[in-house]
Amino acid sequence: VTLLYAFLHMRHSLKYFNKMRCLRKRSAVSFLGVLVICLLFMNLYIEDSYVLEGDKQLIRETATHQLNPERYVHTFKDLSNFSGSINISYRYLAGTPLPRKRYLTIGLSSVKRKKGNYLLETIKSIFEQSSYEELKEIAVVVQLADFDSAWCEGMVQDISQKFAHHIIAGRLIVIHVPEEYYPVLDGLKRNYNDPEDRVKFRSKQNVDYAFLLNFCANLSDYYVMLEDDVRCSKNFLTAVKKVITSREGSYWVTLEFSKLGYIGKLYHSHDLPRLAHFLLMFYQEMPCDWLLIHFRGLLAQKEVIRFKPSLFQHMGYYSSYKGAENKLKDDDFEEESFDIPDNPPANLHTNMNVFENYEASKAYSSIDEYFWGKAPSTGDFYGIVFEKPIKISKIKVVTGTEDRQNDILHHGALEVGEKIVGSKKGRKCTTYLRLGEFRNGNFEITDVEHKVLFDINCMRILVTKSQKEWLIIRSISIWTSQTPNQ
Repeated sequence: VTLLYAFLHMRHSLKYFNKMRCLRKRSAVSFLGVLVICLLFMNLYIEDSYVLEGDKQLIRETATHQLNPERYVHTFKDLSNFSGSINISYRYLAGTPLPRKRYLTIGLSSVKRKKGNYLLETIKSIFEQSSYEELKEIAVVVQLADFDSAWCEGMVQDISQKFAHHIIAGRLIVIHVPEEYYPVLDGLKRNYNDPEDRVKFRSKQNVDYAFLLNFCANLSDYYVMLEDDVRCSKNFLTAVKKVITSREGSYWVTLEFSKLGYIGKLYHSHDLPRLAHFLLMFYQEMPCDWLLIHFRGLLAQKEVIRFKPSLFQHMGYYSSYKGAENKLKDDDFEEESFDIPDNPPANLHTNMNVFENYEASKAYSSIDEYFWGKAPSTGDFYGIVFEKPIKISKIKVVTGTEDRQNDILHHGALEVGEKIVGSKKGRKCTTYLRLGEFRNGNFEITDVEHKVLFDINCMRILVTKSQKEWLIIRSISIWTSQTPNQ
């Protein structure tokens, strides 16, 4: 039957091509065009089938020097179904399963170093920089990822002795994954012309992190990754919570609280299984911090969302790879807790000529963005209309940037308003009170609630004299006191 079908199909095709010979030359050209397109689609179909054979095949066939998100986007869509955990048996070296879900899990993976060991100092910093109330909302998971059992046993003893009360309180867990669960780590591709031992180190690190993420997937609402040689800022959890609250209603995959490596990267816990699978799929392709960029992009967050000052600082002097020197420091780090502004929900508008996509909203954002307008004239303004009347304790406005220090507000004032009128889209205040003038492009005032007797509906930056320079409003920070009675 199959042969008969093939024969009839062949006869039909021959008749079709005989008819095609009778067509004009232009028709022949059109047919060839269609044929080429068909062949291209067939090639794509074959490539898709090949790529979708499985994770191991994907790992072998990934491009040598880069992971092309467009090439693998069809495969990554399949990762959306990877909500289940990876089947691994974990050994509890210290601590027990958490009795209840927490707000934030802090994960760190550690291996034996040839020089120096900072793990105990890192754990100490996490706990010492957290208040008693903050400690109730965190869980710390330490993965000892070295295959040297003697080293692991020694580290467990040290951790158990120094942090016994945190283990008993259910805040600290130490885990280990046996070597038998790891994929092949020898004879891997030498991408970027890395030496073989370097490839093995970074590939194993990807697997270490994948196993750690897999373990932490259901422990809390959010997850932050640290390295094992990190110092934390005071009350970092409170700062993280404030940032998360400020991002409510907006889409994000990764929030960054350090600009170094795999330090201070925050995720929704529900994304951890996919991230774990992703790291395993491409474990031998590139370092983990590069893979994270691709992961974020594939989940449609194209831009980095990083907060300043940084909450975590790299303190290690020697790298975990061969004990090489690693003097990297985050110059945006501040030891003391930084006071993140509240910036309550508001509508933002300006009558200035906005340059490209540097729109008004970017000055009010908590991330590293800014508003940029062309040379403003007397009477131009940048306005904020709050969704609800508020009490303000402190206001800080910074204009200009380090590389454009002349694009500041040379002559301006800051005012707050009441008695709001107009529709939802065109709301404005009818009465304004001037709080002060800008000095050297900046404005800062405290104790506003003692100087303004009314609930504030609006705030505006007013240009009081025309300038030829453009204007960058780098940041607008507002701290609120108690919410006024409605």
